[in-house]
Amino acid sequence: MSAGRNVEQQIALQQRPPSLAMSSMAQRPRPEPGFLPIHGGFRDRFVTTPEPKYCCEACRLVLCIPRQTECGHRFCESCITDLLSKPNPVCPADLEPLFEDKIFRDVCCNREIMALKVYCRSEKNGCKEQMSLQRVMDHLEVCPYFEVPCPLGKCKEKMMRKDMPEHLSRKCKHREITCEFCNHKMALTELQKHKETVCPAFPVACPNHCSFSSILRSELSSHQHDCPKAQVTCSFIRFGCTYKGLNQEMREHETSFASEHLRMMAVRNTTLEAKVEDVKSELMERYKVLPSLSSRLAEVETQYEEMREKNRQLEQKLVSMQMLMSAHSEKLLEVEMELRELRPLRAIREEVEALRGSVESMRSVVSSLDAGRVGSGSGSHTLGTLEQQLSRHDDMMSVHDIRLAEMDLKLQVLETASFNGTLIWKIRDYKRRKQEAVASKTLSLYSQPFYTGYFGYKMCARVYLNGDGMGKGTHLSLFFVVMRGEYDALLPWPFKQKVTLMLMDQGPARKHLGDAFKPDPHSSSFRRPTGEMNIASGCPLFVAQTVLENGTYIKDDTIFIKVTVDTSDLPDP
Repeated sequence: MSAGRNVEQQIALQQRPPSLAMSSMAQRPRPEPGFLPIHGGFRDRFVTTPEPKYCCEACRLVLCIPRQTECGHRFCESCITDLLSKPNPVCPADLEPLFEDKIFRDVCCNREIMALKVYCRSEKNGCKEQMSLQRVMDHLEVCPYFEVPCPLGKCKEKMMRKDMPEHLSRKCKHREITCEFCNHKMALTELQKHKETVCPAFPVACPNHCSFSSILRSELSSHQHDCPKAQVTCSFIRFGCTYKGLNQEMREHETSFASEHLRMMAVRNTTLEAKVEDVKSELMERYKVLPSLSSRLAEVETQYEEMREKNRQLEQKLVSMQMLMSAHSEKLLEVEMELRELRPLRAIREEVEALRGSVESMRSVVSSLDAGRVGSGSGSHTLGTLEQQLSRHDDMMSVHDIRLAEMDLKLQVLETASFNGTLIWKIRDYKRRKQEAVASKTLSLYSQPFYTGYFGYKMCARVYLNGDGMGKGTHLSLFFVVMRGEYDALLPWPFKQKVTLMLMDQGPARKHLGDAFKPDPHSSSFRRPTGEMNIASGCPLFVAQTVLENGTYIKDDTIFIKVTVDTSDLPDP
């Protein structure tokens, strides 16, 4: 659910809690992989012994990404992280307590360390070069003594860069080589198998062991037809001859068995003539049935034409009905617009109440008439008229009730909707809703829709109070959802607007927490919706529950979430 996580740091670092500040420092650009040690300080051999101020107070090695404490001592980033992970951390140099928010990155010291001279890391292989620490990786890119892997994927050997040309030309078992028979290029390890199985120009022996001792593999198939020692069957096999023998013996067989072959052909011919007679008699029988089938076919064609005519008439009626329904729909839309403009909601409610009163009064009249009816014709006529009026009023009141409910729903949506790309979402009863999420009753909540404009994108937010995915049970997860809107056909797709998610701080400091991202144009979350809404996209680890519940982000059991969509570069539809 975290598609489009091209995250930017929207909120200033000093506005975040200390734990978030340290994690943000860890996200800054690092040197190339392989340059920094996995843990502790640099283990390179320095030309001159580094001064003590450049050494870590914990590992005693040259500082790697130096951090300075409040008491003035310096540590490697990994070393200070280990110290802070312990309960009640203290500085090993003076036993002063350490506080995460009082530790900063020592840029000046790092610059001086990067300028120290070191020997090449390939010194053991014979390299005598010296360079500044920050130029180590640049040198290793061209160092002839640096060990590199063979560029051929299947070869797993490593050797010094200066030995690579000889390895590729003479030693590598996976180097490319050309077959001397067909000039096809392949890996050396595949050459022998190629010759033994598929090479078309490789000389092979005849499988029949004839006088031709060497034949090209591509010509072997044609040779089989002419090979004197090839096993063949008699050409009269379809007439019943079962003789099999060598190619060179077949001519003698055909000469000596000519009369037998003729006899077989005569027997086969007699059999075929009998079958032909049988087929003729069967055809004659079927020919006799043709007149009745022809008349039946004519009847079916007549019925088919009648059905086509009926179908054409039905299609015309359907078209006329569709046109009538379309005209009624347009008229209904016009009536609704006029009703919305001329008759406000309060007037409709008053009319409904008046109709209800009228219906009740008519019901009482009908009841009194029914009680006092004596069977007179005029009384029956009056009662029937009143019952018809009562039925019409009931129908009108039902229609008004339905329209009133629809207008109430539309009014609620319009009252809460935003059309400037900004959503302020108030979530009440946080504790109860959180418990429902923990108990898996209601895992997530959706906000009311908001828009980038009156004719813009339709969107909403989705929150998991007990977390989702990687953040389940530990974080609040917040996501952004693109919904299907009425004007999607006029808008550019995929959705490309910058999105900012924010948890509002209700305390006086206003230290809001937030993240921003640019949508991934290749993600299905930001394509034009085909259903009611797309897959949600956002931050599974938006804010830790300990930070949320121990700060000033919850007040009166309520939290506020703000979602902002950048509409500055959005074209008009």
